[in-house]
Amino acid sequence: MHAELVAAAEAAADLASGIIRPLFRSALLVEAKGDASPVTEADRAAERALRAYLTERFPSHGIMGEEYGTERGDAEYLWVLDPIDGTRAFLTGRPLFGTLIGLLRHGEPVLGLIDQPVTRERWIGIVGEPTRFTSPMGGIAACRPCPTLATAELSCTSPEIFDAQGAARFERVRQAARRVTWGGDCYAYGLIALGLVDAVVEGTLKPWDWAALVPVIEGAGGRMTDWQGHALTLDSRGEVIAVGDPALLPEIVSLLG
Repeated sequence: MHAELVAAAEAAADLASGIIRPLFRSALLVEAKGDASPVTEADRAAERALRAYLTERFPSHGIMGEEYGTERGDAEYLWVLDPIDGTRAFLTGRPLFGTLIGLLRHGEPVLGLIDQPVTRERWIGIVGEPTRFTSPMGGIAACRPCPTLATAELSCTSPEIFDAQGAARFERVRQAARRVTWGGDCYAYGLIALGLVDAVVEGTLKPWDWAALVPVIEGAGGRMTDWQGHALTLDSRGEVIAVGDPALLPEIVSLLG
């Protein structure tokens, strides 16, 4: 991975953090998007800053973002942005949200960054390299062994993230797991990479929800796939499995089948 791309992702995350952090736990006007999900000016301002910076730095690259759509979507390199993944957590003063910056090359995730601007934790995943983690609290990125659901800490953002059929399939996984914790958004994936959570299963995700996460999880020793165990692509249905121990994946795929 070219060092310039990694440096650009970090600089972009710094820009977004500088916008988001001062607005955390402040009075913000909240609007509802077409799918009824909330959005704030913090989301929009951060994405505008990310787009402007990356477009100036790499004018031939494409950009896909949650708030402003896709430009140059057929480019070799495509930046995939979610300025605040976990807007509900942001709005309710919980530092479980994050800025997601992913980079696809020919449709495959090659670089991913999770930035938590309040706790100042940052995960950087680079294809073919170990995941990097920085935090004032210390720590290293390394998934832990957990080959069976019976001993697994399972996480999911919300039961509402599934359609009716998906909810029934997820319930089989939930019942087999040691326990489930709700409300993690992208932060739960970061916790997989730290060896604190063992699996996340979610549905109805968009590319900007998962593109940055794949290199982070896999660089820490885990796996991230769709519900059939296949690699995620821009054409995937948004049904996502992330595991810290690859040996756990077949059991989850079987239960979701």
